[in-house]
Amino acid sequence: MKKTLLFILFCISQTFYSQADCSTALAVCGNSNITYSPTGIGLVNETLGDCLSTGEHNSIWYKLTIATSGTLTFNLVPNDPDADYDWAVYGPNVTCGALGFPIRCNAATVLFGAGASTGLNMTSTITSAAGGSLTPYCKYLDVVAGQTYYLYIDNWVGAGSSTTAPFSLTWGGTATLASPFTDPALQPNPFVPPGVAGANPGDPREILICSSPALFDFTSLSAGILNSNPNFTISYHTSQNDALSGASPITTPIIVNTTTTYYYSIHYSDPTNPNSALNSCRQIGAFKFKLGNITANDTTIYACNNNKSGQATFNLTLANVFSGPNVTITYYPTLAALNAGTGQISNPIIHLSAEGTVYADVKTNDGCSDYAVITLKFYPEVIVNDAKIRACTYDVKLKTASFDLNIASVTGQSGVTKKFYPSLTDATNGTNEIIPSNNFISPNAVVYVKVIDEKGCYGIAKITLEVIPPVYSSVLKDKTICMEDRTTLDAGAGFDGYEWSTGATTQTITDVGVGSYWVELKTGDCIVLQPVNVYSSEQPVITSVDISNTTVTVNVNGGTAPYQYSMDNIAWQDSNVFANIKRGDHKIYVKDAYDCEPIEIGIVVPNLVNVITPNGDGINDIIDYSALANKRNLIFNVFDRYGNKIFQADKMNNYKWDGTTGNKKVPTGNYWYSVSWNENDKKGTPIKYTGWVLVKNRE
Repeated sequence: MKKTLLFILFCISQTFYSQADCSTALAVCGNSNITYSPTGIGLVNETLGDCLSTGEHNSIWYKLTIATSGTLTFNLVPNDPDADYDWAVYGPNVTCGALGFPIRCNAATVLFGAGASTGLNMTSTITSAAGGSLTPYCKYLDVVAGQTYYLYIDNWVGAGSSTTAPFSLTWGGTATLASPFTDPALQPNPFVPPGVAGANPGDPREILICSSPALFDFTSLSAGILNSNPNFTISYHTSQNDALSGASPITTPIIVNTTTTYYYSIHYSDPTNPNSALNSCRQIGAFKFKLGNITANDTTIYACNNNKSGQATFNLTLANVFSGPNVTITYYPTLAALNAGTGQISNPIIHLSAEGTVYADVKTNDGCSDYAVITLKFYPEVIVNDAKIRACTYDVKLKTASFDLNIASVTGQSGVTKKFYPSLTDATNGTNEIIPSNNFISPNAVVYVKVIDEKGCYGIAKITLEVIPPVYSSVLKDKTICMEDRTTLDAGAGFDGYEWSTGATTQTITDVGVGSYWVELKTGDCIVLQPVNVYSSEQPVITSVDISNTTVTVNVNGGTAPYQYSMDNIAWQDSNVFANIKRGDHKIYVKDAYDCEPIEIGIVVPNLVNVITPNGDGINDIIDYSALANKRNLIFNVFDRYGNKIFQADKMNNYKWDGTTGNKKVPTGNYWYSVSWNENDKKGTPIKYTGWVLVKNRE
């Protein structure tokens, strides 16, 4: 029999694997999957019976407690194609040392080749399959809640099969196996596996350590894994088999590395029944350690030393001291403060400082840390200088000019932006910017320019604004000439250019008549417009003419005195009185001090009647001024010697007087009379003629 060949070898090693005995069988808790690698036998080489009469080789014993009744199947799959597994089921409710014959037994996989699956299924009808059988599966079990069974599994090694390898065991059927891990009354909270998942689903979970090798206290994981579930304890092991059986627990901190796989084993203890089958239940998990130490990077960051303040605002969070995720970075002014954990920089985004160093403490979520030195440096300074710009007068009254602030030479740097402000405070704060900056109307003043480079750094310079006062001609004056005359306008020498409203570009313009003119006078780059007027002299006006007998008096207003008078436009006199003027039509000429074309009016010196004898003889009976009826506003009045008006001649009586008043003859005597009218010229010059008359009435 091939399965007896290595019997002696397995007996030699059974003392090292007491967990492989029936009496120390591993509890199967719940219908959880099982992976195990049996090696050797336990302290007792059980009498197996039936198809496994050759005894144990590389064996493991499991104890099953039924939680709910039903059918029970399992599938046992070797993890290596050269491994050959046999098995047997004992029960129900038997005891080790008195197991009796198995109720199911199978050693048939030898005929199907090493590595074949075996177990119980719902289709097989056999209960035992010896080495010569044709099926690796036996009939399922009908089980009842509360029953216990023993499952013996043996990795047979012999002719044709020389490999020991793990197996995987999965459960099937309708029955369930008792487990504290599936009872929410016993396990109210989920267990939390330590670390993080590995790269692949089957890989052990990973726990970060800051260095390797490192001394590690496994009990530091217990509270997190158990998650406050009562009556559960946990142990740690270096092999899966030990974890499944609880053998060789790690009880003190040990040196761990990143290559070994470690296991935790969760074990239930029924506080009311120390013999409960549930007390044998264990749930295991695998984990490894992964190096989580970090290296922080020393770096330099820059900020602007704006306007030579000696300090800059640094954003420490922009320092690339670590590129990985899941870290916390805090900042300290000194290394001593970092090591002591005191004096932390409270606002690293806005850290006002001179050039120097600060320190960054980089710490992972797992407690690994390193520090980096952050060097604080200023960007190159924006070099600026104060400047002055001059501009020609824009508004003479307000003494303002239009300044193009952009032309101020405040820096030699390229690639900069300039912004202009009315005050140093505004420039510093960036408020009340002058827009537009190419046409800033201002008197003499000071403004400020913020010169900003591509890094956002700036310098501030002062710009003095100077209004260039206008330069006018001192010789160009308004003139007054006669309307018919022409004159010369002279802007004076010393200007850099002239441009007259006439289009002339010379210092003087000639043959200029009455009107309004201007000249643009250029001094340097400035041009001022100076207006000049050529006025027409005001002509004198003959306001009235008084005629008394043969004397003519001319009354004049307006124009510019002194006046000159003439009655023939040839002989001129300074006096306004002309004597011994003959009766009839005459011309009067007047001119003022400008000696312009004289004004003239026509007058009539009426015939002088000094005596009338209204006796009806047709000779000197009346005073008759009807010859003046064509004059405007003609009035003829007669007064007695007391100045009382006794008669008024008008159009109704044809401007005649016959020596009566109120249709009665006036007494013989002297009477005064006046004749006034307006000449038929444009101005309607008033003329007044006065005289006296002797009236001889026969009584």
